Amino acid sequence: MSDGPLAGYRVLVTRPALQADELVAAIESAGGEAIRFPVIQIIGHDPDVISGEFASMPRPDIAIFVSVNAVLYGLDPVRSSGAAIAAVGPSTKMAIEAAGVAVSISVDDGFDSESLLGHPALNDVSDKTVTIVRGENGREILGNTLRDRGADVNYLATYRRSIRQAAEDEFQLLEERWDRGEIDCVTVLSVETLENLLLQLPSASLEALRRTLLVAPGARVIQTAKELVPGISAVMASGPRTADILNALIKARQSGQP
Repeated sequence: MSDGPLAGYRVLVTRPALQADELVAAIESAGGEAIRFPVIQIIGHDPDVISGEFASMPRPDIAIFVSVNAVLYGLDPVRSSGAAIAAVGPSTKMAIEAAGVAVSISVDDGFDSESLLGHPALNDVSDKTVTIVRGENGREILGNTLRDRGADVNYLATYRRSIRQAAEDEFQLLEERWDRGEIDCVTVLSVETLENLLLQLPSASLEALRRTLLVAPGARVIQTAKELVPGISAVMASGPRTADILNALIKARQSGQP
């Protein structure tokens, strides 16, 4: 058995394939076993289409990136626009800065749109133009609130999320591991991920999920889990970063939950 605070702990990781690497590595470095089971796939829009759509919009005073994927697929056409750059969450900020672009609007103590909306630069936006860089069909609270505050808001969709349909052999292996008691915890980082997981799991695995500890960031994810999977045990991580999820897993492991 490996050494480390997660020695012998088996964690189902549901993040999209490319985004899962950091969390998988952290779990394994702590001695645990990460079981990959992505339920969402991220598909970027054509870069030329993104550039054309951005060029057709009014030049923004503020450009808000809502996720790391928004940065990955949408930063290039925005970087030379002269807009003040805003980031939702520290991971998004880090991705922007890693690409050599300064972030002027962010918060250190929050991870969601509601937190960013508390920044002073987004309170006085009357007559300003704001472009929100995001995926298709994202949450509307950011745009709606900024419009209520007087801003002209445009959306630049740079990618789409779709359900990743697992192969039959993946389901079979998952069921076998649950039957043998070899999944101790499931990590879910968003409501959409949870919903896609529940859409795909066969009934036997749904019952197994109900008996398995869930670790997730944010009250919205926890509340949705309790509504959709009555009786499930859930622990809320302090945020969506890898370190936050890992710390929650270690605490759960040490406390013997569930």
